[in-house]
Amino acid sequence: MSARFRVALTFDAEHPDRPTAPAVAERLLDALVRLEVPANFFIQGRWAEAYPPLARRIVTDGHLVGSHSHYHARMPLLTDEGLAADIESAGEAIHAAAMVDPRPWFRCPFGAGMDDPRVRLAIDQAGYRHVGWNVAGEDWRPDLEPESVRDTVLAGCRRHGDGAVVLLHTWPDRMLGALDGIVTGLRADGATFIRIDALEDPPTGGSSVDELGMNGGAPA
Repeated sequence: MSARFRVALTFDAEHPDRPTAPAVAERLLDALVRLEVPANFFIQGRWAEAYPPLARRIVTDGHLVGSHSHYHARMPLLTDEGLAADIESAGEAIHAAAMVDPRPWFRCPFGAGMDDPRVRLAIDQAGYRHVGWNVAGEDWRPDLEPESVRDTVLAGCRRHGDGAVVLLHTWPDRMLGALDGIVTGLRADGATFIRIDALEDPPTGGSSVDELGMNGGAPA
Protein backbone atom coordinates (compact mmCIF):
# COMPACT_ATOMS: atom_id res chain seq x y z
CA MET A 1 0.00 0.00 0.00
CA SER A 2 1.27 3.49 -0.84
CA ALA A 3 2.32 5.93 1.88
CA ARG A 4 -0.80 7.98 1.09
CA PHE A 5 -3.98 5.94 1.08
CA ARG A 6 -7.10 8.12 0.98
CA VAL A 7 -10.63 6.72 0.77
CA ALA A 8 -13.85 8.64 0.13
CA LEU A 9 -16.97 6.86 1.35
CA THR A 10 -19.98 8.09 -0.63
CA PHE A 11 -23.62 7.35 0.17
CA ASP A 12 -26.55 7.81 -2.20
CA ALA A 13 -29.42 9.13 -0.07
CA GLU A 14 -32.66 8.06 -1.72
CA HIS A 15 -35.97 6.35 -1.14
CA PRO A 16 -35.43 2.57 -0.76
CA ASP A 17 -36.54 0.36 -3.63
CA ARG A 18 -36.20 -2.85 -1.58
CA PRO A 19 -37.19 -3.86 1.98
CA THR A 20 -34.89 -2.61 4.72
CA ALA A 21 -34.79 -2.04 8.47
CA PRO A 22 -36.12 1.15 10.10
CA ALA A 23 -34.00 4.28 10.63
CA VAL A 24 -30.91 3.04 8.79
CA ALA A 25 -29.94 6.55 7.65
CA GLU A 26 -30.16 7.91 11.19
CA ARG A 27 -28.06 5.04 12.52
CA LEU A 28 -25.56 5.54 9.70
CA LEU A 29 -25.04 9.17 10.70
CA ASP A 30 -24.62 8.12 14.33
CA ALA A 31 -22.02 5.54 13.28
CA LEU A 32 -20.05 8.04 11.22
CA VAL A 33 -19.87 10.36 14.24
CA ARG A 34 -18.75 7.50 16.47
CA LEU A 35 -16.14 6.37 13.94
CA GLU A 36 -15.05 9.97 13.25
CA VAL A 37 -15.37 9.48 9.50
CA PRO A 38 -16.13 12.37 7.12
CA ALA A 39 -18.28 11.16 4.24
CA ASN A 40 -20.08 12.28 1.10
CA PHE A 41 -23.84 12.16 0.46
CA PHE A 42 -25.54 12.40 -2.92
CA ILE A 43 -29.07 13.37 -1.95
CA GLN A 44 -32.20 12.77 -3.99
CA GLY A 45 -34.32 15.91 -4.05
CA ARG A 46 -37.54 14.14 -3.06
CA TRP A 47 -35.67 12.38 -0.23
CA ALA A 48 -34.55 15.77 1.06
CA GLU A 49 -38.16 16.98 0.92
CA ALA A 50 -39.28 13.93 2.89
CA TYR A 51 -36.50 14.05 5.50
CA PRO A 52 -35.33 17.66 5.92
CA PRO A 53 -33.90 17.14 9.44
CA LEU A 54 -31.72 14.30 8.12
CA ALA A 55 -30.61 16.33 5.14
CA ARG A 56 -29.65 19.20 7.44
CA ARG A 57 -27.86 16.87 9.86
CA ILE A 58 -25.66 15.57 7.03
CA VAL A 59 -24.34 19.10 6.65
CA THR A 60 -24.03 19.94 10.35
CA ASP A 61 -22.12 16.69 10.90
CA GLY A 62 -19.53 17.94 8.42
CA HIS A 63 -20.22 15.74 5.42
CA LEU A 64 -20.15 16.87 1.80
CA VAL A 65 -23.46 17.12 -0.07
CA GLY A 66 -24.11 16.55 -3.76
CA SER A 67 -27.20 16.00 -5.90
CA HIS A 68 -28.64 12.61 -6.83
CA SER A 69 -31.37 14.06 -9.09
CA HIS A 70 -34.91 14.82 -7.97
CA TYR A 71 -37.06 11.90 -9.07
CA HIS A 72 -34.34 9.21 -9.16
CA ALA A 73 -35.24 8.32 -12.73
CA ARG A 74 -32.87 6.84 -15.29
CA MET A 75 -31.77 10.11 -16.78
CA PRO A 76 -31.38 9.02 -20.43
CA LEU A 77 -35.15 8.41 -20.43
CA LEU A 78 -35.83 12.11 -19.80
CA THR A 79 -36.21 14.71 -22.52
CA ASP A 80 -33.85 17.67 -22.61
CA GLU A 81 -36.51 19.73 -20.84
CA GLY A 82 -37.05 16.94 -18.33
CA LEU A 83 -33.35 16.71 -17.56
CA ALA A 84 -33.09 20.43 -16.91
CA ALA A 85 -36.20 20.47 -14.74
CA ASP A 86 -35.16 17.41 -12.73
CA ILE A 87 -31.66 18.76 -12.02
CA GLU A 88 -33.01 22.19 -11.07
CA SER A 89 -35.75 20.77 -8.83
CA ALA A 90 -33.23 18.60 -7.00
CA GLY A 91 -30.93 21.53 -6.34
CA GLU A 92 -33.78 23.64 -4.99
CA ALA A 93 -35.11 20.86 -2.74
CA ILE A 94 -31.67 20.01 -1.35
CA HIS A 95 -30.90 23.67 -0.69
CA ALA A 96 -34.24 24.20 1.06
CA ALA A 97 -33.74 21.18 3.32
CA ALA A 98 -29.99 21.12 3.93
CA MET A 99 -29.32 24.86 3.53
CA VAL A 100 -26.40 24.22 1.16
CA ASP A 101 -26.00 24.31 -2.59
CA PRO A 102 -25.14 20.77 -3.79
CA ARG A 103 -23.20 22.14 -6.77
CA PRO A 104 -20.82 21.17 -8.22
CA TRP A 105 -21.30 17.52 -7.17
CA PHE A 106 -23.78 15.27 -8.98
CA ARG A 107 -24.33 11.53 -9.36
CA CYS A 108 -26.75 9.92 -11.83
CA PRO A 109 -29.21 7.44 -10.34
CA PHE A 110 -28.20 3.86 -11.18
CA GLY A 111 -25.18 5.33 -12.96
CA ALA A 112 -27.49 5.60 -15.97
CA GLY A 113 -26.45 8.46 -18.22
CA MET A 114 -23.02 9.14 -16.80
CA ASP A 115 -21.51 8.19 -20.17
CA ASP A 116 -24.31 9.76 -22.23
CA PRO A 117 -23.14 13.02 -23.87
CA ARG A 118 -26.64 14.52 -23.77
CA VAL A 119 -27.05 13.80 -20.05
CA ARG A 120 -23.55 14.96 -19.22
CA LEU A 121 -24.15 18.21 -21.13
CA ALA A 122 -27.28 18.89 -19.07
CA ILE A 123 -25.36 18.21 -15.86
CA ASP A 124 -22.50 20.48 -16.94
CA GLN A 125 -24.84 23.29 -18.04
CA ALA A 126 -26.51 23.23 -14.63
CA GLY A 127 -23.14 23.85 -12.96
CA TYR A 128 -22.37 20.34 -11.82
CA ARG A 129 -19.67 17.77 -12.42
CA HIS A 130 -20.49 14.08 -12.34
CA VAL A 131 -18.90 11.96 -9.63
CA GLY A 132 -18.66 8.23 -10.20
CA TRP A 133 -16.90 5.61 -8.13
CA ASN A 134 -13.98 3.20 -8.15
CA VAL A 135 -15.46 0.61 -5.77
CA ALA A 136 -19.12 -0.48 -5.63
CA GLY A 137 -20.04 -2.04 -2.30
CA GLU A 138 -23.08 -3.81 -3.83
CA ASP A 139 -24.98 -3.14 -0.60
CA TRP A 140 -28.25 -2.91 -2.59
CA ARG A 141 -28.13 -6.66 -3.32
CA PRO A 142 -30.57 -8.57 -1.09
CA ASP A 143 -28.59 -11.80 -1.51
CA LEU A 144 -25.48 -10.40 0.21
CA GLU A 145 -24.61 -10.49 3.89
CA PRO A 146 -22.83 -7.55 5.57
CA GLU A 147 -19.58 -9.51 5.56
CA SER A 148 -19.71 -9.76 1.78
CA VAL A 149 -20.26 -6.00 1.45
CA ARG A 150 -17.33 -5.40 3.80
CA ASP A 151 -15.03 -7.75 1.93
CA THR A 152 -16.01 -6.29 -1.45
CA VAL A 153 -15.18 -2.76 -0.31
CA LEU A 154 -11.92 -3.74 1.39
CA ALA A 155 -10.70 -5.69 -1.62
CA GLY A 156 -11.71 -2.96 -4.05
CA CYS A 157 -10.00 -0.18 -2.09
CA ARG A 158 -6.84 -2.22 -1.68
CA ARG A 159 -6.80 -2.94 -5.38
CA HIS A 160 -7.36 0.70 -6.35
CA GLY A 161 -5.11 2.34 -3.78
CA ASP A 162 -4.96 6.05 -3.04
CA GLY A 163 -8.05 8.07 -3.89
CA ALA A 164 -10.58 5.23 -3.94
CA VAL A 165 -14.19 6.46 -4.11
CA VAL A 166 -16.63 3.93 -2.65
CA LEU A 167 -20.32 3.69 -3.63
CA LEU A 168 -22.73 2.82 -0.80
CA HIS A 169 -26.31 3.77 0.08
CA THR A 170 -28.13 5.20 3.10
CA TRP A 171 -30.90 2.63 3.28
CA PRO A 172 -29.63 -1.01 3.16
CA ASP A 173 -29.20 -2.49 6.63
CA ARG A 174 -26.41 -4.71 5.26
CA MET A 175 -24.45 -1.54 4.60
CA LEU A 176 -24.83 -0.57 8.23
CA GLY A 177 -23.71 -4.03 9.32
CA ALA A 178 -20.61 -3.73 7.14
CA LEU A 179 -19.57 -0.19 8.04
CA ASP A 180 -17.53 -0.83 11.18
CA GLY A 181 -15.58 -3.57 9.44
CA ILE A 182 -14.93 -1.37 6.41
CA VAL A 183 -13.61 1.49 8.52
CA THR A 184 -11.50 -0.59 10.90
CA GLY A 185 -10.14 -2.73 8.07
CA LEU A 186 -9.11 0.24 5.95
CA ARG A 187 -7.64 2.09 8.91
CA ALA A 188 -5.55 -0.99 9.67
CA ASP A 189 -4.23 -0.64 6.10
CA GLY A 190 -3.27 2.96 6.82
CA ALA A 191 -6.24 4.63 5.14
CA THR A 192 -7.54 8.07 5.98
CA PHE A 193 -11.11 9.05 5.11
CA ILE A 194 -11.74 12.20 3.11
CA ARG A 195 -14.42 14.20 1.36
CA ILE A 196 -14.32 14.12 -2.41
CA ASP A 197 -13.50 17.82 -2.55
CA ALA A 198 -10.06 16.82 -1.23
CA LEU A 199 -9.39 14.74 -4.35
CA GLU A 200 -7.59 16.34 -7.25
CA ASP A 201 -9.53 14.35 -9.85
CA PRO A 202 -12.57 12.39 -8.59
CA PRO A 203 -13.74 9.63 -10.94
CA THR A 204 -16.51 10.53 -13.36
CA GLY A 205 -17.61 6.99 -14.18
CA GLY A 206 -18.09 3.55 -12.71
CA SER A 207 -20.05 0.40 -13.39
CA SER A 208 -23.11 1.55 -15.30
CA VAL A 209 -26.63 0.16 -15.13
CA ASP A 210 -26.09 -1.49 -18.49
CA GLU A 211 -23.05 -3.36 -17.20
CA LEU A 212 -24.74 -4.45 -13.98
CA GLY A 213 -28.12 -5.28 -15.43
CA MET A 214 -31.44 -3.45 -15.41
CA ASN A 215 -33.16 -5.79 -12.94
CA GLY A 216 -31.79 -6.89 -9.60
CA GLY A 217 -28.22 -5.73 -9.55
CA ALA A 218 -28.01 -2.13 -10.60
CA PRO A 219 -26.78 0.38 -8.06
CA ALA A 220 -29.23 3.02 -6.95
